[in-house]
Amino acid sequence: MTTVTEPTSAAADDRVPAPRGRPSHTRRRHGFGFWAVAFAFLAVMAFATVPAPLYVVYQARDGFPTFTTTVVFAAYGVGVVVSLFLAGHLSDVHGRRPLVLVSIALELVAAVLFLLWNDVAGLVVARLVTGLGVGLLTATATAHLGELRVRATGSDAAAKGASVAAGAVNLGGLSLGALVGGALAEFVARPLVVPYVVFVVALAVAFVLVLAAPETVDRPSTPVPYRPQRMQAPDGEAAAFWAAGTAAFAALAVQGLFTSVAPTFLGTTFHVTDRLAAGATTFGVFAASALSQIVFARLSQRAQIRLGLVLLVGGLAVLAVAAVLLQVAGFIGGGVVAGAGVGLLFRAAIGSAGALVGPERRGGVLAATFLIAYAGLTVPVVAVGAALLVVPTLPVLIGYVVFVAVLAVVAGVRLAARA
Repeated sequence: MTTVTEPTSAAADDRVPAPRGRPSHTRRRHGFGFWAVAFAFLAVMAFATVPAPLYVVYQARDGFPTFTTTVVFAAYGVGVVVSLFLAGHLSDVHGRRPLVLVSIALELVAAVLFLLWNDVAGLVVARLVTGLGVGLLTATATAHLGELRVRATGSDAAAKGASVAAGAVNLGGLSLGALVGGALAEFVARPLVVPYVVFVVALAVAFVLVLAAPETVDRPSTPVPYRPQRMQAPDGEAAAFWAAGTAAFAALAVQGLFTSVAPTFLGTTFHVTDRLAAGATTFGVFAASALSQIVFARLSQRAQIRLGLVLLVGGLAVLAVAAVLLQVAGFIGGGVVAGAGVGLLFRAAIGSAGALVGPERRGGVLAATFLIAYAGLTVPVVAVGAALLVVPTLPVLIGYVVFVAVLAVVAGVRLAARA
């Protein structure tokens, strides 16, 4: 007699319960989605810093002052802040994948603008569009990576590893873009064309890959009215939220220095005009930020914050002394050490903010925290550019270093006390 059994398959057993209104997928598909989104995150963040070592090329070609460079850079920061304020939280309602795809599409538009409209006005518009895409992506991709990893592994503990990966990809992408931009600017015949063509290809590949990534957010059961991102702390968590936001502000203020005016400092103060050197300096700072998050991932959050403060403040002190003594190696080395501290402080700030609420509100809280952080990437740099119009380079640099160091210590101490 033949025994009839229920049809089973490893694939069926491996399927993950789908969010409301979404198709279900296997754990393997979620694992693929994790890497697809990580690659897209890396490509978008790398594209954001490709122009950093190219500003000196534009400046030499068009003869504009350093202040114009900070205005172009500020356009990027304004785009990020506006995007985070208006749409950074919308993935909690409309899904993670659509916003990631829109972000990539905006970066492709920006790349085309860089290729076709590369005078000062075009640079401002292209950087603004770049910022809009980055603002859409940062909080969305950070939340999406965590959710995809948890579904791929079946373990909530995997969210911590995904958080490390998201931080490393975020800052690692920024480092990679500067290095690629500097290397291509130094070794190819058309330095203001080839870097953008390379990233058109990379971003197009990322778009296709993300199309296959599963969605992780429930469709709303009733229509949700639109409202901009609220700069409001979760109930009962105001002190923790603002400590995290201020720490993130201070961390990205350090990065802002190396993605905007540091190449100019190298050229005017140290007479280093090599484009690869400018890109490598920015790369070193951001790479240290990404690497420190991985190397020290096993430390407790409190230990990471304390170590991050020591590295950040110590590195900035070395940088400032090197600027006074005209020691270019100390300037770059101090920036790299400070960058390592930035990575630890920034990751702790984002992790602390994301832990304040449940998954259904995490995108919004992360968007608010990134909004504060990117204000740190923009506002101090614009102030530096304005100051350089009337004050010599060295006093401006020293004042910037002191401001950021004090802010980081105040915020970091408060963050560590709550870790």
